[in-house]
Amino acid sequence: MLPALTMGDPAGIGPELTIDAWKHLREHDEGFVWIGDPRLIAGIPVQVVAGPEEAGSVFAQALPVMPVHLPAKVTPGQPDPALASGVIESIERATALALEGRVSAVVTNPISKAVLKAAGFGFPGHTEFLASLCGVPGEEIMMLASPRLRVVPVTVHVSLREALDTLTARRIVQVGKTLAEALRRDFGLEAPRIAVAGLNPHAGEGGVMGVEERTMIEPAIAALRDAGIDASGPYPPDTLFTDIARPLYDAALCMYHDQALIPLKTLDMANGVNVTLGLPIVRTSPDHGTAFSIAGTGTADPASLLAALRMARDLGARRATVRGTGS
Repeated sequence: MLPALTMGDPAGIGPELTIDAWKHLREHDEGFVWIGDPRLIAGIPVQVVAGPEEAGSVFAQALPVMPVHLPAKVTPGQPDPALASGVIESIERATALALEGRVSAVVTNPISKAVLKAAGFGFPGHTEFLASLCGVPGEEIMMLASPRLRVVPVTVHVSLREALDTLTARRIVQVGKTLAEALRRDFGLEAPRIAVAGLNPHAGEGGVMGVEERTMIEPAIAALRDAGIDASGPYPPDTLFTDIARPLYDAALCMYHDQALIPLKTLDMANGVNVTLGLPIVRTSPDHGTAFSIAGTGTADPASLLAALRMARDLGARRATVRGTGS
């Protein structure tokens, strides 16, 4: 089976990244089916297909497309809430195909949260919407992964104030358990090592710079260890991502969004992939946004989308193997 690639925001760089991905992957026999409006694709051959089962046989010659009709004209670089219905439909159809076992994974092109919100979309982002579509709201966990680092934030698309107010030991344990299971099942690590970041400078400096490490994070780490998970910390966030520290763990469990994403994107943004854990399907995405400012200029870098497609292929194959062995 092939992965399904969603349209993303049609006024962003998603269409040109899709074109570049097809040009690159057709030479390596690594296909996908795109769910979007064929009118967005220019300069390469397009083949409309009725389902993903037809995509593999045409991918070498043309981009296989399951069409989504957009209700308004698209101007690159000019986001329009009138296009939101097509963006949402693409995500819904890709997810349904994955749940039906007809595609190996869902890979999502970037969306604009602001544009969708302006159209009445009721979710903070892709991750929460996918969890709802999969029937597991609240269980979704966001991982950013690259060859150099894997990070998971405990709190995600909320303000820093709300992150501090909602962070709990229970949530840290929940995310840590989901992370450990994903590292075993999807990444093939038999005994994953999880490094847990502190919340405060110097991980609280023994309570001098904050007590959350003592009252919340250390008890969560103890609970994870009691569950048989190799979790350690809390580590000072300013040293957790150094060249010396990174080889000592398989993933870093961070307390809030930017604590996790800033080091990943600084170290390896081109190869970074957003992976949603806690879903019954495989979902990956490039780790960048819609880039409206350069949409339509032909200068967008497809590296992260290519990495997302390849990781989706690998994770999908590993899950299929696990299902085949009854594990």
